[in-house]
Amino acid sequence: MSKENEILYQSFEFARMTIRCYKHLVSMKEYILSKQLLKSGTSIGANVNEAQAAQSRNDFVSKMAIASKEARETKYWIRLLDSEGYLNDFLEKREMMEKIESIQRILTSIVKTSKENS
Repeated sequence: MSKENEILYQSFEFARMTIRCYKHLVSMKEYILSKQLLKSGTSIGANVNEAQAAQSRNDFVSKMAIASKEARETKYWIRLLDSEGYLNDFLEKREMMEKIESIQRILTSIVKTSKENS
């Protein structure tokens, strides 16, 4: 499976996990940070999907770079929420952190390779 196909799959599955985490946080009455996590966590896949219809190599790189930035922001929110105890009872906490790190690595590789090939 190519990196582009892998990132499509992983970012979609991560968005689903983010929604489950958001629901968990809302059940704990955490509304502000949970919304930040929801927005950035689902934005990764949206930008990856947009990149698939890029008008040029530069457009593709730009969309993937935005997805990479959203992944970094998402990791920040996960770390912050975890440090404050909001994720203690979230069963997918470890998987979520592992997946966001994997997504970051793939996106960094895609952006780097795409820039080198242009």
